[in-house]
Amino acid sequence: MYLQVTQMSPIARRYFVKNGFDGSMTLLGIIVGSWIVGVSRPEIVVTAGLGACLAMGMSGIFGAYMTEKAERMKALKTLEDTMLVDLSDSVLSDASHFVSMYAAFVDGGSPILTAVIAIIPFILTLAGVFVIWDAYIISLILTLATLFSLGLYLGRIAKENALLYGMITLAAGVLTITIAILLGAI
Repeated sequence: MYLQVTQMSPIARRYFVKNGFDGSMTLLGIIVGSWIVGVSRPEIVVTAGLGACLAMGMSGIFGAYMTEKAERMKALKTLEDTMLVDLSDSVLSDASHFVSMYAAFVDGGSPILTAVIAIIPFILTLAGVFVIWDAYIISLILTLATLFSLGLYLGRIAKENALLYGMITLAAGVLTITIAILLGAI
């Protein structure tokens, strides 16, 4: 009910996709950069990746919470001034508080989820399942697949060609890899 009252669902979807894209692209940069410089210890990639996950997650949680809370409180106060009534104990007030937290968890959780997907092969390398060079390849494939999936989801939301959206987000990942490799060659 709170999501309907506040019309939060489309905003949460945007937070999820945008920050999921950020999480994937950030880890893509860490992974390609590590590969280019020849990092052969998986714990370095895992630690850098988890550090990025933590930073993106905390940024998303606190940034979205504070932003949503400020916007929701402004709208609530404007409505109170217009109606000349105190809405502090109303469904609107409760909904505003709830969606601020909801937005924070979606915004912070999304980049953590997509970033963790990218470092799973390196965690498995620590467990002896893969050698690190295989982990790089598997991680790149997983990350590109995540980007493609986010694009498919956007295409479905837009009710347009989901495959085209997927290809565009995939192309962004491939372009990032290409630029990183070219920069590494300099």
